[in-house]
Amino acid sequence: MTILGFLVANPILLFSLGERGPLLVSWLLIAQFIFTLAMALKCYPLQPGGLLAIEAVALGLTSAESVYNETHHNFPVILLLMFMVAGIYFMKDLLLFSFTKLLLGVRSKIGISVSFVTSSALLSAFLDALTVTAVLISVAVGFYTIYHKVVSLGQKSKEDDDDWTDHHRKDLEQFRSYLRSLLMHGAVGTALGGVMTMVGEPQNLLIAHEANWGFAEFFLKMAPVTIPVLIAGVCTTVVLERFKILGYGARLPLSVLAILKDHSREQDAHMSSRARMKLIVQGLSAVLLAVALALHLAEVGLIGLAIIVLLTAFNGITEEHRIGKAFEEALPFTALLVVFFTIVAVIHTQHLFSPVIQWALAQDESLQPGILFAANGLLSAISDNVFVATVYISEVKSALDAGVISQEHFNRLTIAINADTNLPSVATTNGQAVFLFLLTSAIAPLIRLSYGRMVLMALPYTIVLSIFGYLGVVYFI
Repeated sequence: MTILGFLVANPILLFSLGERGPLLVSWLLIAQFIFTLAMALKCYPLQPGGLLAIEAVALGLTSAESVYNETHHNFPVILLLMFMVAGIYFMKDLLLFSFTKLLLGVRSKIGISVSFVTSSALLSAFLDALTVTAVLISVAVGFYTIYHKVVSLGQKSKEDDDDWTDHHRKDLEQFRSYLRSLLMHGAVGTALGGVMTMVGEPQNLLIAHEANWGFAEFFLKMAPVTIPVLIAGVCTTVVLERFKILGYGARLPLSVLAILKDHSREQDAHMSSRARMKLIVQGLSAVLLAVALALHLAEVGLIGLAIIVLLTAFNGITEEHRIGKAFEEALPFTALLVVFFTIVAVIHTQHLFSPVIQWALAQDESLQPGILFAANGLLSAISDNVFVATVYISEVKSALDAGVISQEHFNRLTIAINADTNLPSVATTNGQAVFLFLLTSAIAPLIRLSYGRMVLMALPYTIVLSIFGYLGVVYFI
């Protein structure tokens, strides 16, 4: 009924507000789309968000051609989601085996949390953040499934945990809290690592291309900002876990630990030669995946397709329905992402960010990096950070080509643009595709990870990363 109210109100406001109608309704549309994300656990955002997107095109706030152009511009991300996430699905046995050993081997919650942040940061600096997140989600689903399957035996309902005993429900809630904190640490870690290199995030490649920076030059120019931010981020992880702030700090329940240990021992004891060979094939494919991504041998999505072919061929997965299950997780999100690109197309068509850009570049040169960081950070939190980076780097490059700014000042502004589109955007799921992917994944409803809870848990990181990023941009470059 709320969405129906939006659909009725939008055209009325558009035609009753005169010349200001398109601008105001476009901003209202962004707020409405954010509302659909906030209600993701009640209804997948594809349907309500899609209705709003269709209406936006019908009302002329953007065009179908603009939506196509925006989608085409982000085609590498769509390829990645279609194939890389499915490739990770066929690697789940190895991932679950490896992470189970890590989880059972490191008993300190602070230790395991720091491991998740640092490993996600390291992987995201060389691989793609969505790929890293797909790995974390696959592992979390595996852990949850093992525990749920064991405890459900003998219960009245194997699906509904409301019928469980109070003891089991308490352990389940603690286990959910444990997994939520680890996944949030990992998701933030992808931002900490993603900002450091030209391959860490999609917009980094665009920025590096416009600035004509190579891999090493990009890393070194960003290091005065990114290294202190990384250290501050890891310290934040320790503080959050040590003082159990905003839902962090939950330890792995002893009953869950016992179940995971028993499952690990049973798997090791009864592992057949075929199962061992599957792990070997998955391990070799994982090495090939890491090398191919690190050396950028092909577009990330194409590498994912190659991994699908190798893993299915050499593990004997040849039936269509078995292959199809791997795509169930990624394709709904891919469709949702195209809906999101429609909202971005509205922003582009209506020039919603232009006043902010013009105002920032009109300020004194010494103030521009800090102003750009603050303005871009806010815009990246409510919009697509790839789009924001594209708009700003284009404006700054045009100013350089026209002789309005010097090469040195261009470098400072470029560093600011890369930092502000990667760091403050962790505030919401709108700015970081990783957070949106996590929110709409299969694990989110299982561990009760809602939009509001995600924003709340990301808040300490948002504050710390924004402050240290701003200080780095203003004082260290």
